[in-house]
Amino acid sequence: MCGICGEVRFDGAQASVPAVVTMAEAMAPRGPDGAGLLARDAFAFGHRRLTIIDLSVRSSQPMTDPQLGLSIVFNGCIYNYPELRAELEGRGYAFFSSGDTEVILKAYHAWGADCVKRFHGMFAFAIHERDSGRVVLGRDRFGIKPMYLAHGPGRLRFASSLQALLAAGDLDTSIDPVALNHYMSFHAVVPPPRTILSGVRKLPPATVRVIEPDGRSSDTVYWEVSYARDAADVATSAQEWRDRVLGALRTAVDRRMVADVPVGVLLSGGVDSSVIVALLAEAGQTGLKTFSIGFEDAHGELGNEYEYSDLIAERFGTDHHKIFIPSSEMIEALPATVAAMPEPMVSYDNVGFFLLSREVAKHIKVVQSGQGADEVFGGYHWYPPMAAANDPLATYSEAFFDRSWERMQQEVAAPYLCDRDEATEFVRDRFAMSGADDPVDKALRIDSTVMLVDDPVKRVDAMTMAWGLEARVPFLDHELCELAARIPAQHKLNDGGKGVLKDVARGLVPHEVIDRKKGYFPVPALKYISGPVKEMVGDVLGARAAKDRGLFNPAYLDRLLADPPAHITPLRGSELWQVALLEMWLQTHRI
Repeated sequence: MCGICGEVRFDGAQASVPAVVTMAEAMAPRGPDGAGLLARDAFAFGHRRLTIIDLSVRSSQPMTDPQLGLSIVFNGCIYNYPELRAELEGRGYAFFSSGDTEVILKAYHAWGADCVKRFHGMFAFAIHERDSGRVVLGRDRFGIKPMYLAHGPGRLRFASSLQALLAAGDLDTSIDPVALNHYMSFHAVVPPPRTILSGVRKLPPATVRVIEPDGRSSDTVYWEVSYARDAADVATSAQEWRDRVLGALRTAVDRRMVADVPVGVLLSGGVDSSVIVALLAEAGQTGLKTFSIGFEDAHGELGNEYEYSDLIAERFGTDHHKIFIPSSEMIEALPATVAAMPEPMVSYDNVGFFLLSREVAKHIKVVQSGQGADEVFGGYHWYPPMAAANDPLATYSEAFFDRSWERMQQEVAAPYLCDRDEATEFVRDRFAMSGADDPVDKALRIDSTVMLVDDPVKRVDAMTMAWGLEARVPFLDHELCELAARIPAQHKLNDGGKGVLKDVARGLVPHEVIDRKKGYFPVPALKYISGPVKEMVGDVLGARAAKDRGLFNPAYLDRLLADPPAHITPLRGSELWQVALLEMWLQTHRI
């Protein structure tokens, strides 16, 4: 896990070393264990290193193989790199390091851009071909590792964080109206390639981009998940699906233990993280470090789930660390949390993950986490209504969208409005794609391949890497997800949602963790904005920068500030926090 960056020129000029150095320095928290730079004529690569596999300098980056004429910067982890290395050695390749970075280089030389199809892992990389001048960018199937892009006159810059591109300067920081439409409607999810800034784009997940020396480029999407089922899938019993999922999940969790440092678990006390702990214990892991966080209660809403995380920690004998954050400390941490966001991310639990990661990083460098289970196995409350939907788009929008197009036209200032409801049209187009005919499958597909990428997964990467902590997500093992997609929707919706996964869990964890109301990362002080948080929000929205920008109609802001609890979105979010967070992010990054 690291931070990568670079500049590639297409106009015959030298790549800017100062710009790449600046970008790398901006990502120092992502890689506190080392830094590297490689500059040759039209390209320059920068790297910040977090040492997890092959702790020696032999795996330092940027890495060059002079015999193959290839150079690479890479962020992430290839879990099956030992098997790939053995296969490559059988083909005659010799290795000078013992890590996964060199395996990517050799794999690319052996199999070309198709090498990514062989990778089990999370990754974003850039490879430069010495002889052709070509640059190849790649990103993992679920976009677990980020790749931000900024085009300028005669050049391309890339980085693991948007903040690094901002630090290098010479960037169009105007608001992208289409992205703003998504942010305000699609629960703050801005699908790739867009970001909230017009001058920054994202390489989509499961994509390899080949960039020629003259700047021409071509994309290849190397993986898609299909929800198509044959007769055998439909006839398979719930018990058989349970057994298959258990086997695949065991493999996924085991894969994510590959490291030359200890691996812990973020234990929320929910089914997902509890199952991870149980499977690690089953595999013989001892002294496993687990971590939970809690906040002060607010407005009658509990601020922690210690009851359940304690139960799991005691059952499996983990080395458990229970972290409590008072509201005063949470409020103090909000500016730093926003500064760590590569894009505006409205979910309350950003600050929870930020503070949890701060404490976890004092003990350990790598953790497994339960993100993705709800989107893959059907755990959210909007999936059951989809099963009976005559109009899947309308049913999904009613449950998931924060506001209608009609309302947005009244709330967002005219200069920032699009000509049409871009978010709804995006979902319409996704639902119309082949490979998911059932309405539930349509929702699961868009949630697991779009919403998940630019909400939970992005949040976990940003907040953990702010403290040099690597988070691994076994529920996004692509083979597990391919298996889950074949399971008929009714099996997923059983037992109040995630039925198949709960069937797996019943053989592993106490029933109290399973048979309870679904929990979310509780940060009630940000849901029911009052007191110091409301004062902070008022200051942000009343600042000169906000007034000059004029993103929102003043009458709408006045209504929100007058009665924040009266304006809660269908997904139980605060409208006031949503608009304030966007403005806070822009001001924090001096935009």
